[in-house]
Amino acid sequence: MTIRTVTFAATLMLSMPAVAQSTPPADSLPLSEIVAMIEAEADTAWVKEVEWDSDGYWEIEYYTDDGREVEVEIDPVTGYSRR
Repeated sequence: MTIRTVTFAATLMLSMPAVAQSTPPADSLPLSEIVAMIEAEADTAWVKEVEWDSDGYWEIEYYTDDGREVEVEIDPVTGYSRR
């Protein structure tokens, strides 16, 4: 192997995400259903932010009735918290 081949292979491997997932899987629950589940919690005041994480889950930030900020990671297929 030449230095050029090794450098090219290393660059290629570093540029590719390991298991990055740019969109939710096809068997995911609708995002509206997941947000509705968060809103249905007894102490949820309002949802601040929803973001897809390339590790394969929804990151949802919301505030409770007593003003606490909560961040959860939600599995897109089951709708359950990862924590």
